[in-house]
Amino acid sequence: MEDREFSQEMEQPHKSGGGIKGFIGGLLAGILVMGIISAVFIHQRSVALVGAEALNTKAAAEEDTLLDDEVLEKLHLLENSIDRYYLESVSENDLEESLYHGFVAGLGDPYSTYYSKEELEAVMESNEGVYYGIGAHIGFDKDTGYCKIVKVMDNSPALEAGLRAEDLLVAVNGQDMRNITTSEIVTYIKGPEKTTVDLTVYREGELDYLDFTVERRKIETPTVVYNMDEDKIATIQITEFDEVTLGQFEESLSQAKDDGMKALILDLRDNPGGSLQTVVAIANHILPKGLVVYTEDRDGERKEYGCDGKDELKVPLVVLVNGNSASASEILAGSIKDYKKGIILGTTTFGKGIVQKIFAISDGSAVKLTISHYYTPGGADIHGVGIAPDEELELDVDAYLNDGTDNQMNRAKEILRSRIGE
Repeated sequence: MEDREFSQEMEQPHKSGGGIKGFIGGLLAGILVMGIISAVFIHQRSVALVGAEALNTKAAAEEDTLLDDEVLEKLHLLENSIDRYYLESVSENDLEESLYHGFVAGLGDPYSTYYSKEELEAVMESNEGVYYGIGAHIGFDKDTGYCKIVKVMDNSPALEAGLRAEDLLVAVNGQDMRNITTSEIVTYIKGPEKTTVDLTVYREGELDYLDFTVERRKIETPTVVYNMDEDKIATIQITEFDEVTLGQFEESLSQAKDDGMKALILDLRDNPGGSLQTVVAIANHILPKGLVVYTEDRDGERKEYGCDGKDELKVPLVVLVNGNSASASEILAGSIKDYKKGIILGTTTFGKGIVQKIFAISDGSAVKLTISHYYTPGGADIHGVGIAPDEELELDVDAYLNDGTDNQMNRAKEILRSRIGE
């Protein structure tokens, strides 16, 4: 189970004071979350540490805050009403955690979220490329507000259960998943090995929802797949930009060169994104010297990421993309397009041109916030727009499901055969 959003870094907390008693005290801790963080960070998908200036609780408390007397009084009234009248028993911890989730959800940003300690551990576990889940890549469907299965892994519990790409995840263990972020839904689906999770999905063409009970198993996630055809056209598929992806890509590219590669197909279809550092490093094996991507925060501060051009690709290139190619995938496709280094083939990409950063809290929880936009080398902001292919071609789904015919891949090879030797 993978959540691949283009996020930049994770900040580590400064130790806060003693324990906080009571429900309202819990809210106070949540509101002051930005006052108890400091600044050593770990990328959500890679391990990269840097220093930054620490904040402190006192300074945060002196700033303007939503936590005024009127808000506290209203929360006390709500708490007392629940204690006195609510029919069912309720966990104080659950109510407290829901406040933090709801507070961040009030931003209206599907990419910003609060993580409990357990949720954060599940997210960071994915960094290692091994986890216990069902073996499916998850993305967010903007049209419905539900997450969907982007890709089902080979030899996975998800495949064995009958789940398919484009299935909308309506409920997990009976709980409605509307407007739940990809990061959050992953924590619902993951769990101990050999336990099960109940999924309710909507599948286009079906008259009713479909229910699946899927066993959780150890999932190892190779992120790069390589093969070479008889015409010496290499195909390198990248399924996500994980911390292990760079090494796998470099190994595949080296093997392709040893095998006499005359042209390359880079398959980024259904790749939901991942690590900024990884995608920039991979671009360094493809692009000439220059800018790969740059980001700008709300204050207009710009940060540039480039490559030295020493390992520029010297063979014809086609990049395959579709509507599920998002985030870091779009960085790579967009930079290749701007430099006219290859032909982009397929359908318009997802359109996620924003960057997230995880800020850790001293109790083991964290908040992930959108902090900047990113731009292609030519200055394009693709958020909500996507990257249009140089040649648009829809996948013939019926042919693919019938006998595995991939018309997009076949067209890419046709283009490259015509260019080999030019």
